[in-house]
Amino acid sequence: MEKSKVYYTNMRTGFNNNLLDKLKKLIRKAGIETIDFDGKYTAIKIHFGEPGNLAFLRPNYAKAVADVVKELGGKPFLTDCNTLYVGGRKNALDHLDSAYTNGFSPFSTGCHILIADGLKGTDEVYVPVEGAEYVKEAKIGRAIMDADVFIALSHFKGHEATGFGGTLKNIGMGCGSRAGKMEMHSAGKPHVDQDLCIGCHRCEKICAHDAPQFTDNKASIDHDKCVGCGRCIGVCPKDAVLAASDESNDILNCKIAEYTKAVVDGRPAFYINLVIDVSPYCDCHAENDAAIVPDVGFFASFDPVALDIACADAVNKQPVISNTYLAEADHEGHDHFGAMFPTTDWTSCIAHAKKLGLGTDEYELIEVK
Repeated sequence: MEKSKVYYTNMRTGFNNNLLDKLKKLIRKAGIETIDFDGKYTAIKIHFGEPGNLAFLRPNYAKAVADVVKELGGKPFLTDCNTLYVGGRKNALDHLDSAYTNGFSPFSTGCHILIADGLKGTDEVYVPVEGAEYVKEAKIGRAIMDADVFIALSHFKGHEATGFGGTLKNIGMGCGSRAGKMEMHSAGKPHVDQDLCIGCHRCEKICAHDAPQFTDNKASIDHDKCVGCGRCIGVCPKDAVLAASDESNDILNCKIAEYTKAVVDGRPAFYINLVIDVSPYCDCHAENDAAIVPDVGFFASFDPVALDIACADAVNKQPVISNTYLAEADHEGHDHFGAMFPTTDWTSCIAHAKKLGLGTDEYELIEVK
C-alpha cells in the first residue's frame, strides 16, 4: 500500500505568526480545502475536558479549525457524546456546563456546541459496520451521523486502557452513545447498585424488554431479558445502573476501530492531532498529571491510522521529563506508552483499523514551516 501523507508543524513561532496561524496553515497544506464544505454541516469532534482537568485542548484551537471551515463555506459545530461513567459530562446539560466552564462557547469558538447523543445519551443511530468482528451495529450519536462532513480534532496523550488516545480513540469511543460506550467497554450487561437505587422505576419505563425487576422497590436487571442497550444507564437519576466494564483492553481497542469505521465511512473526513500537554491519562479524568514528554507539535492527515502512528512515533522519540508518571515507569525499549501501561497493547487498535481499511501504518511525514 502506498504511504499516506501526514503533515506536521512544530511549536516554534516568530513575531509574524502564532500557533493558531500555524494550525490553520497546517490543515490547509494537508488538503482540507479539497473537501466540499459549501453549505455542509460539519461536525468537529473534540473533547471538552472533564472539570478539574487542565490538559484538554484550549477552545482557541477549536476556533481556528472552525474559522477555516467557515471560510470554505461550511457550517461547523463542536460536538461530543455523553460519558458512560459518573462525572461532569454524563448528560447534555452537565456536558454543556462543563464545556462552558472550560471556555467553550459560541462566543469563544465561533460556532455552536451540540451534544450528539442528546439529553440523556440515548439519541443514537445504529450504523452497520462492514467487515467488523465484534460490533454488528455501532451506536453513534445522532448529530454526528447527521453531519455532512466529519473532522476529528484530538488531543494526543496517554490512556490507561488503550495505551494512548489519539484520532481513533477520539472518534471511536467519543462518538459512541452511552449504550455504544457500554458495548465497547463491556462483554456483559448492566447491573444495579441497590444502595443507590431509589425505586423511581425510570429504568423499567424505558426498557423495551422488561429487564428491570423490582423487589422491595429496589431494581435489578434480568440478564436473560436484557439486550445490553444501556438506556437504563442513561435515565437513572442516581447513577445506580452500572456497566460491567469487563472487556479486555485488546478487544476494547478493536471495538474502537470498528466504531471509528462506522463514523467516517461514506462521507468526507479529516483528522488533526495536537501532540501537546501529553498527559499520561485521558482528559476524562478530573485531574491531569504532569506531561510525560515535551510538546511536539501539530499533525494532520486524511488517514487516521497513519496519523496516530506518526504521533506515537514522534512521542516515543522525545526525552522523558523527570518527575512524571513515565519517569517512574519501568522503561525498556522505545515505547513510552507500553512502559506506562504494560497490560495494554496499543498496536491492537492500529492493526484492526488497518484490517478494516481505515488506513495504513506506512506514512510520509511532511513538515510545514
